[in-house]
Amino acid sequence: MIFVFSIIVGLQWKTDKRVENWPLMHSPWTTLCISTLYLLFVWLGPKWMKDREPFQMRSVLIIYNFGMVLLNLFIFRELFMGSYNAGYSYICQSVDYSDNVHEVRIAAALWWYFVSKGIEYLDTVFFILRKKNNQVSFLHVYHHCTMFTLWWIGIKWVPGGQAFFGAQLNSFIHVIMYSYYGLTAFGPWIQKYLWWKRYLTMLQLVQFHVTIGHTALSLYTDCPFPKWMHWALIAYAISFIFLFLNFYVRTYNEPKKAKTGKMAVNGVSANGVNTSEKHLVVENGKKQKNGKAKGE
Repeated sequence: MIFVFSIIVGLQWKTDKRVENWPLMHSPWTTLCISTLYLLFVWLGPKWMKDREPFQMRSVLIIYNFGMVLLNLFIFRELFMGSYNAGYSYICQSVDYSDNVHEVRIAAALWWYFVSKGIEYLDTVFFILRKKNNQVSFLHVYHHCTMFTLWWIGIKWVPGGQAFFGAQLNSFIHVIMYSYYGLTAFGPWIQKYLWWKRYLTMLQLVQFHVTIGHTALSLYTDCPFPKWMHWALIAYAISFIFLFLNFYVRTYNEPKKAKTGKMAVNGVSANGVNTSEKHLVVENGKKQKNGKAKGE
């Protein structure tokens, strides 16, 4: 990663001068340091929490998740209105580096999108502070760390043009996703209505396929947008398809095979909120709760 950023520093003359003095954009090192601190917390956080009680953070999670809903809704609106007013094409759109008010609006919205990916590091922090370490998977860390880091590159070079499409689509999905997470934070009384988590994963998979299709179409039509970014985006989306498919199979298909009447668990964990407060296990005709048989 340091090698990549060293190359980036050497290519400063090719960057978008409009964003040069925007917060976090002058140098890659601030972004790199934040991401490094994040990875250190992923490693050291569980060790620090090992002999401590998990934090109870229901109110914090409600505020955080619905705050993220509002932020992503703002980003989606700005990208939609900016691209509409600028007459953007959803098939092929080159980057306009001028100070046109609509282009600057799009660039600013993409900058907020980049910032939102840094804020999303708190997802992991909340998991670890609540000792939901099983949620801090490779997919989770890979997704958060790379999105924040790679979008710095996107804002530095192409804060507009084709770049608006993926951010607009992803921010819309995050409105739905964080709405779900925010609702789960209210507790068990609402969780019976939240049966649609698996469809969030399916929606994310659809997003990656749409992104690949959109990018491939741009390559096919020889769209005047950096080819290196097109190919990088396709490779990145493919990596997510494999990881999310693996997550989907392990989460929704394998439990069905293993279930066979032994365990019935309603609920999922989201943003550190365990939506299954009590696990009811039925084994050998006896009911057990939290691992202990009634009457023990």
